Amino acid sequence: MKVGVMELLQEKPAESWSYRLYHAQFSKQFVSITPQAIAVWCRRAGHQVHYATYYGQAADPKSLLPDDLDVVFIGTYTPYCGLAYALAKLYRREKTLTVIGGPHAKSFPEDCLRYFDLVVKECDRTLVEDILKGRFDPPAVISSGKPLTEIPSVEERMPDIIRASFSRGKPTRMSIIHLLSSVGCPYTCNFCLDWDNSYVPLSGDALKEDLTFLSKNYPKVFVWFADPNFGVNFDDTLSVFEQIPESRRNPYMIESSLSVLKESRLNRLRDTNCVYVAPGVESWAAYSNKAGVGKKTGRDKLQQVIEHFKIMGEYIPGMQANFIFGTDADQGEAPVELTREFIRSLPEVWPTVNMPIPIGGTPLYDSYDSEGRILKSMPLPFYFKFSYLTVRMKNYSPVEYYDGLIALNRELSSTRMMARRMATRTPLASRLVQIARALAVRKDIEDMQ
Repeated sequence: MKVGVMELLQEKPAESWSYRLYHAQFSKQFVSITPQAIAVWCRRAGHQVHYATYYGQAADPKSLLPDDLDVVFIGTYTPYCGLAYALAKLYRREKTLTVIGGPHAKSFPEDCLRYFDLVVKECDRTLVEDILKGRFDPPAVISSGKPLTEIPSVEERMPDIIRASFSRGKPTRMSIIHLLSSVGCPYTCNFCLDWDNSYVPLSGDALKEDLTFLSKNYPKVFVWFADPNFGVNFDDTLSVFEQIPESRRNPYMIESSLSVLKESRLNRLRDTNCVYVAPGVESWAAYSNKAGVGKKTGRDKLQQVIEHFKIMGEYIPGMQANFIFGTDADQGEAPVELTREFIRSLPEVWPTVNMPIPIGGTPLYDSYDSEGRILKSMPLPFYFKFSYLTVRMKNYSPVEYYDGLIALNRELSSTRMMARRMATRTPLASRLVQIARALAVRKDIEDMQ
């Protein structure tokens, strides 16, 4: 069979030069592992496989795959579901079996079923093989019933990694290879799709095999661990890294919680070549258990978190802090002012400010829905866009909320902050990425206004 696998990382070609630069150098790197795993499984089964990612590089995403496909797998996040639906309509006209997976399919399976033949919530090799053998009658929502824990090796995924993340077959200074050391998370954050997925460490032998392959063949390429919360099983995970010769350890990046990133552990992260951490601070008034500050909130939490980041900066050159503005615990000007103070205090840390988003399948969505706070007349692609508020805030009017959101984004993208970031001692590549991100944020501000 002729099989296509496509992951959507954007919805359309970039309109400005800053966005084109950002997507071509940065957005294209944030591919997912599962589409690459699907491509591997289809090849193992003897099928002709074509894999592609779309990050805005072409006017017609469909041109990235050949015509006359028998089956097409499309992975997408909710912001790009409109493009996924349009592609599905085109493929169905050609009698191609259409399959959608990824975060959007898991969040809104019934909506996906309006356009796709099969909607996959959880996936594994057996499920993909059953799809190819025609064992599911469309339309259907299907699932393996468990998180993916058996993943093809990085060596087997390498043809697709090269296609997605390299340039002309060779890695660039921005290339990123994605790995997993665990799935699930011990926390139950109400906004997260992994809220009900228990933490499961993956095979240490498989991780060692992947790290060994990369250290021998691509020793300078960045590795991004896509774990929802890296290092929960810290000692066992880091012991695998420490088996790789020190001179060949790949620089790697992680998302974790501040409660995991204790000072006593930072030297092991540094020594194994961890170069970037992206913990979630979330809110100054909530989710404090993840931040390792006990029950502290407000300014007390801010001061402890700032000190924690300063200590991390002594060991790890690149840092990001993830925030959510507009939780039900947020009220008044304090959340904005505390976050602005954090930004000014730590120019070496890139802050991402997110909106509360009604992601289907999460307790937050159910809570918003039961209270009638979701603006269901808004199309799903608008749910993740700064320029569209899709829920009624508990403590802010829409104008008040956008005033705060604009103030935060102006702070982090100001010329003054860009100059301060360029003056830090973080790696040049990291500083340049931050400048590109700041320029992209300025476009978001225009949309919000």
